[in-house]
Amino acid sequence: MPEEVNLKKILFTYIRQWKWFVFSCILCVLAAFVYLRYTPQQYSAQAKIMFVDEGSSSGASNEILKDLRRFSEPDVTTTEDQIEALRSRKVMEAVIRKLSLNIQYSSKGKIHETPLYKNSPIKINFTVADSIVENSKFSFSINILSETTFDFEVENDQKEIVSIKSAFGKNLATPMGDIIILPTADNISKLIGQTIYVKIVPVSELAEFYKNEILVGQTVEFSKVIDLSIKDVVLSRSKDILNTLIEEYNRISIEEKNQKSVNAANFINERINLISRDLSSVDDKIENFKTGNRLTDITSEASLYLNSSSQTEEEISRAKSQLNLVNYMKNYVDDASSSFEPIPSNVGLSDESINSVTSRYNDLLRERNALLKGSTKEKNPIIVNLDQQLSGLKQSLVQSLANSSKAISFQINSLENRASSINSKIYQVPGQVRESRDIEREQGIKESLYLYLLQKREEATISLTSTSPSARIIDEAYSTGLPVSPKKNIVFLAAIIIGLSIPFGVIYANNLLDTKIHNKEDLERVINNISVLGEVPKIKDDSKKGKGLLIEKNDRSIFSESFRIIRTNFDYIRRGRNIDKYENVMFVTSTISGEGKSLFSLNMALTIANTNKRVLLIEGDIRNPQIHPAIKNQMDTSKNKVGLTEYLVDKSTLAGQIIDTYTINDIKIDILLSGKVPPNPAELLMSDRLQELFDYASSHYDFVIVDTAPAMLVTDTLLISQYAGHTIYIVRADYTEKQVLNYAKELHADKKLSGMMMVVNDVKQSNFGYGAQYGYYGTPAKKGFFRRKN
Repeated sequence: MPEEVNLKKILFTYIRQWKWFVFSCILCVLAAFVYLRYTPQQYSAQAKIMFVDEGSSSGASNEILKDLRRFSEPDVTTTEDQIEALRSRKVMEAVIRKLSLNIQYSSKGKIHETPLYKNSPIKINFTVADSIVENSKFSFSINILSETTFDFEVENDQKEIVSIKSAFGKNLATPMGDIIILPTADNISKLIGQTIYVKIVPVSELAEFYKNEILVGQTVEFSKVIDLSIKDVVLSRSKDILNTLIEEYNRISIEEKNQKSVNAANFINERINLISRDLSSVDDKIENFKTGNRLTDITSEASLYLNSSSQTEEEISRAKSQLNLVNYMKNYVDDASSSFEPIPSNVGLSDESINSVTSRYNDLLRERNALLKGSTKEKNPIIVNLDQQLSGLKQSLVQSLANSSKAISFQINSLENRASSINSKIYQVPGQVRESRDIEREQGIKESLYLYLLQKREEATISLTSTSPSARIIDEAYSTGLPVSPKKNIVFLAAIIIGLSIPFGVIYANNLLDTKIHNKEDLERVINNISVLGEVPKIKDDSKKGKGLLIEKNDRSIFSESFRIIRTNFDYIRRGRNIDKYENVMFVTSTISGEGKSLFSLNMALTIANTNKRVLLIEGDIRNPQIHPAIKNQMDTSKNKVGLTEYLVDKSTLAGQIIDTYTINDIKIDILLSGKVPPNPAELLMSDRLQELFDYASSHYDFVIVDTAPAMLVTDTLLISQYAGHTIYIVRADYTEKQVLNYAKELHADKKLSGMMMVVNDVKQSNFGYGAQYGYYGTPAKKGFFRRKN
């Protein structure tokens, strides 16, 4: 069954050590005071900004090539990304360079160095490149001697301070290169004797430091408003760092955006040059195509070709009609060659000469026919003349028709050739149109792309002058002006907590690792089947003031009262036991030496003797007797020089002869000392004379108390245990290990010691169990500190 936790007892374990708690708290508070006195105060500066969306800012550079992308993806930047960019090493190094934070000036105070930010009386100019300064780590001091001279002190490789006297404005050689030191104070004479310390730190190292020092976080979750804060021993420097951080972040973001625009413009220029060459090539191709095909406008020329073809076909048709009429007339004239018949006129011949001859012929023929009606003679000269004229006209007509037929046939052939040529050109038009359209389409695409890129180049150029920063300042760096670290209340509270924790931890660890018996309760938890008679308090041996470790007559001290309690408890247990022999014999033993059994035996004998009982105390530990040294100051030369050892060795010695009566603190008691230390104590204790001694003592005394040897170390006690009616087993508080008590358990379980009872010796009064912690009745009550004041 698990043991119940006694919170009151646990609390009392710590309360009774209140002095250590008070001492520890006072010590820690003093340490906190010293810490606050000599620790530089830090100030906090805060700033607030808001990240601006890329879309809401004039980030034209992000949109310049958006339409050129086949699959355009938005450039999404989260607030967390921007925070990381704000805290980047690149931005922090730019801040340090702008504020020259890598060159630190300070002056020596009484306790610590005081930074000189923007108020240093000197300034360092470097003749080496900035890159060397930014990567150097070097420190030195300047001791101002006069208005023009100073001592330059630096530590060499052997860790020795080297001093060099120099003058302001003069080159001074250092491991990192030549430097020039100039005064900046208006009246340098007031600073004579002052020492200025200069420390040059690599920019990268300082950037890493401030990167961890600056706190950046969102005001609320998912917000674009960002809080920035930093702690520094110099208030103005903390503000400058935050303001410069925001400026440099915006500057770098603008440069990056402008670089995008520049890159886009450069890319566009390259594309424009390339497309310009392609466009010139396409124009040359169109020119060569039109020149090779003798074209100006294919559509117009195609219309002309169609009109020409139609006209030619029409002309061919008319020519063929004329040819048919001519042939008809020719055939008609040929058929009528033997006679004079009228020839058709106005049949649609286009040759006016034929029409004229035909008309003349018909006129003459009508005249002849008219004359023939008036004259019967065909050989009329007039008729003959007319016949001759008609024959001539007919012949002329036949010749004209033959000529006209040839001319029309030639014209038809010419028209047909021209029509064939026109048709061939018409057949070529679709291919030329397709080829021309392909070239024109290519030309149109390149022209539109060329014009588009010209427009985007202008947009990129404009965006260089209209780029806005990525962060908008809501609150510039500000501070309350009050120090935030170290905080006195928190430091003192922490000191008190630590002051309470140290003794608490020590006590807790001590209790956790403790393996010893401290009081009656501890003993009863380890051994619960053996009666515990009581506790003997721990007292000081103040024999010089008349207060020793032995009980006095009518003693009312806590020490004597504890023995009275043990005596009473022993009598109670003794009456409850039925022992035939040696009922009044009490053995006192322990597990190991040093547990106080001899002193307990002596005081127990004095306590019982103080009740007018006849008590015999036997010093049974003949190996290491301790009762004799305790009472040697009260012994006189008349006492016996022999003891238990001599009795056991010399059979002629009687028991009554070796027992002497002593008066200790006005209490009479009989004591049998051990005598000389024998070489064979175990064998000597096995003598039969020992039984005679106990028989004599048991019959002549009310109580016999025997101080025996430690039971676990030697076998002496077990050898004589048959003479004991009762055994008191002594356990010493803060001395006896709990594990050692297993041996006492075994002795009791095996009944090797008669009537075992236990006593806890040398118990601190603060560890008294049960009612003992409340004090003893009749003793003056101890007043507390505050009660003593009243």
